[in-house]
Amino acid sequence: MTATATRHGGPGTSDLSGVARSEAALRTFLHGLPGVDEVGAQGRAAMLSTRSIKTSAKAWAIDQAIGMIDLTTLEGADTPGKVRALCAKALRPDPTDPSCPRVAAVCVYPAMVAVAAPVLAGSGVHLASVATAFPSGQAPLPVRLEDTRAALADGADEIDMVINRGAFLSGRYLEVFEEIAAVRQAIDEAGTGARAHLKVILETGELATYDNVRRASWLAMLAGADFIKTSTGKVAPAATLPVTLVMLEAVRDFRAATGRQVGVKPAGGIRTSKDAIKYLVLVNETAGEDWLHPDWFRSGASSLLNDLLMQRTKLKTGRYEGPDYFTLD
Repeated sequence: MTATATRHGGPGTSDLSGVARSEAALRTFLHGLPGVDEVGAQGRAAMLSTRSIKTSAKAWAIDQAIGMIDLTTLEGADTPGKVRALCAKALRPDPTDPSCPRVAAVCVYPAMVAVAAPVLAGSGVHLASVATAFPSGQAPLPVRLEDTRAALADGADEIDMVINRGAFLSGRYLEVFEEIAAVRQAIDEAGTGARAHLKVILETGELATYDNVRRASWLAMLAGADFIKTSTGKVAPAATLPVTLVMLEAVRDFRAATGRQVGVKPAGGIRTSKDAIKYLVLVNETAGEDWLHPDWFRSGASSLLNDLLMQRTKLKTGRYEGPDYFTLD
């Protein structure tokens, strides 16, 4: 039991079968979830962030954190050359050390998927795309679905979609549910081979309360999310430890209720090895060891990788390389 929720925080499996049958039913379910103790969530996250780990464990944690990164470039000035260079770095983060693990995925805009796909093909590094009118999500649903289909057709095997925060904050929960479910259906019908993952971005910085974060987490999972993601990285605050704690509790309780495991991806503001290790401790202590794998936990980042590489080099050689030793993303 944690300070913010009980171990079984949601109803049992049989109670979920008709949750989305109507707006009223979905509202009743979401507002029936246990409330989040704001002070408790912040206190527990702060306490876990002070945990120290041994040097041997730190080496493991750094490699683990590297292997959980979604290496990301989401700028209007992105070019094919920049995307190819980022893919090369994803495949060989430290060109001088072949033992360095690859990252989990490269994340780009839909227009750049066709550029990245041939570079990553057969590598095991996933290709994610922020479809569905990222970062606002303010486009008609048919446009967002076509955005998704185009990214999949060009080679993406993960779709990071944004929820309609205006609809959610207005209490139009069924509308949000149906839009997520429609994207899930578009992915499943794409016929691209292996089932692509759906990551649902909550944009927690706009949700205002931890209770809303918990409700949005459950809503996304009920609608078919494979991952729930904190942020686009375009809105402050982005990922925070207390928000991620609430989301980790949600996926833990969702698995207890349904038997289905869902991943968590904090994104935005995770810049140092120290930050990354704090999140790994949070995962282990909140959801458990089952989530300490790139299939179930990711970090959305661009600048984090270089700091991890610098710390990794220091642990291996005793020398601290400067930031210009590794390529800038």
